[in-house]
Amino acid sequence: MMVNQWQQYIDLVQKEVVPALGCTEPVTVALASAKASELLGGVPDHLTIKVTPNLYKNGMGVFVPGTGKAGLPIAAAVGATAGDADKGLEVLATISEQGLLRANQLLDEKRVSVSMVSNDDVLYTVVNASLADKHVEVCIAKAHTRFEYMVVNGEVVYQAENVQCTSSTSEQSLSLTIADILSFITAVPLANISFIKRAAELNKALADTGLSGNFGLGLGASLQSQMDQGLLSDDLLGRAMRLGAAASDARMGGAHQAAMSNSGSGNQGISATMPIVAFAELRDLNDDQYVRALMLSHLVAIYVKSKQNKLSALCAATTAAMGSTAALTWLLKGDLAAIHRAINSMIGDVSGVFCDGAKAGCAMKVSTGASSAVKSAILAVAGRCVSSQQGIVFESADDSITQLGLMSKTAMLSTDEAIIATMQHKQVG
Repeated sequence: MMVNQWQQYIDLVQKEVVPALGCTEPVTVALASAKASELLGGVPDHLTIKVTPNLYKNGMGVFVPGTGKAGLPIAAAVGATAGDADKGLEVLATISEQGLLRANQLLDEKRVSVSMVSNDDVLYTVVNASLADKHVEVCIAKAHTRFEYMVVNGEVVYQAENVQCTSSTSEQSLSLTIADILSFITAVPLANISFIKRAAELNKALADTGLSGNFGLGLGASLQSQMDQGLLSDDLLGRAMRLGAAASDARMGGAHQAAMSNSGSGNQGISATMPIVAFAELRDLNDDQYVRALMLSHLVAIYVKSKQNKLSALCAATTAAMGSTAALTWLLKGDLAAIHRAINSMIGDVSGVFCDGAKAGCAMKVSTGASSAVKSAILAVAGRCVSSQQGIVFESADDSITQLGLMSKTAMLSTDEAIIATMQHKQVG
């Protein structure tokens, strides 16, 4: 690999692995609303929000940090009353008691409405807001924090450049293959990638909060309780599941702490991080091994997601753990062929897990991904894997990853529609 390509990999990770406070779909709505208030010069009298069905699905059941409530209406309201649009995915970092009170007042007075609109861009979000005789419209599209346009009293005050954006995480002009990623993480100077340790720090802190048992599903704390009683083992499998679940519990339960996200998702960042943290806690890893394993995991997770739509019927929290299985295999002294085997086994395991919205139950899926990552790595270093003669698995994990992405973009479209219709029916009922 050319040395000048190292910086491209580093830039990609720094773009896709960033802190995010709260589930990123409600945060997108909060960000657009915060910008609307900024343009109005005050808290709106009314807010009208339109989002795509996929974004609506991911915002219906997840708690918004600092509010004690779930859903897109509270995300929009508190974004408008207390958000800081300059903070991007951490727009809700500075919620005040007064701001939350005003947000709830907007909801109580039915001044916030959220509806769905069809758009090819699954992250398309439009907020219309008014204050006295002033009206603004803010649109976010193509990425969770990318403002598409802003309009004030009918005048366009901002229009994004008309650049071509892919439907998934951008690979730019970079060659992303398992072999290229492995070559990079084993050769790059440690100092160039040590920043990735921040992912472990943030997500481990989130897991510690989740282990209190006061957030979300409480799966992490429940697993911990059974370990304390001797029913479950605190081994690599158990610890990876427990830490991943606990971090997701806290995130989905509205803890006012940032996660280190991956490809626009906190749960994906957790899935790409916590199995490596678990391994490091059980084995005396030196800094070199730890940093390179984290970088390997997050780059593979970015690669896997780059083949999928940004939002789809495929659960990306589980597929992000394919990064973890690659890193665990490497830590267990597996070579390139073993990493291919590990990823293939995971695709043979979790490829059928669908996304039915962001919610407390995501902790179950994060723990499932962690479990599969550990099992697949152990199988891989033993020279075994799901056969390429079976299912959608190919000999090369690169081909398997491509096929999985194709399935999410095509075959699972009707699945997504059915999931959204079911969720809408339940909400109306």
